[in-house]
Amino acid sequence: MAKMNINAFLEITTIVSATLSVLLIILQQRGASLGAGFGGSGELYTTRRGLDKSLFNATVVFVTVFVLSILVGLFLPNFS
Repeated sequence: MAKMNINAFLEITTIVSATLSVLLIILQQRGASLGAGFGGSGELYTTRRGLDKSLFNATVVFVTVFVLSILVGLFLPNFS
C-alpha cells in the first residue's frame, strides 16, 4: 500500500473543502433579489432553522478547514 505524504493530503483536503464550500454557499438562498443587494429587501432578521442552519454550519466548517489547510501548507516545510 502506498504511503500518502502530507503535501498530497493537504492538496486533496484543500480541493475538497474548497469545492464543498462553493457548493454550500450556492445552496444558501437569502436575499436573492437584486434589490436586496442595495438594502431594499424589506425582510426582517430571522433566525436560521432546520436545513438553513445546517447549511450555514457546514459552510463555516468547510471554509475553516479550507483556510487552515492553506495556512498549514504555507508554513509546513515541503516533505518529499
